[in-house]
Amino acid sequence: MLDTLDDLDHRLIALLRDDGRLPTATLAKKLSVSRGTVQNRIDRLLRSGLLLGFTIRLRSEVEIPAVRAMTLVEVRGNETDAVVGALRRLPEVVEVHSTSGRWDLIVEIRVQDLSTFDRVLRDVRSIKGIANSETNLMLAHYK
Repeated sequence: MLDTLDDLDHRLIALLRDDGRLPTATLAKKLSVSRGTVQNRIDRLLRSGLLLGFTIRLRSEVEIPAVRAMTLVEVRGNETDAVVGALRRLPEVVEVHSTSGRWDLIVEIRVQDLSTFDRVLRDVRSIKGIANSETNLMLAHYK
């Protein structure tokens, strides 16, 4: 699907990423296309699974999960798919990224408190296929 995105799709996604609440009419005006075209593009992106939905952003001090962490994960051998699958099943894991360099994955964890964080970290470390990990707590958010 990514290879079928054209310039209009990319510009539409950029506008929605900045403000997912923009009305179709506003998007159409900014993109110089009809409202129907915008709605059809959004529907197609949703159906394809490329656009997963619309969300909100809160100021960091307002966010409910008080503890945020980034866990760097080294995967043993060719077990990446199994490890990613296990991580995605943990509700406290909000994002999993593959990366280059020393670490294979970057995992974002959000929880209410440190005792929950401790449990989740134990769960993560017990996943078969994880060779090593390093976790950094997020202290402040600047952008």
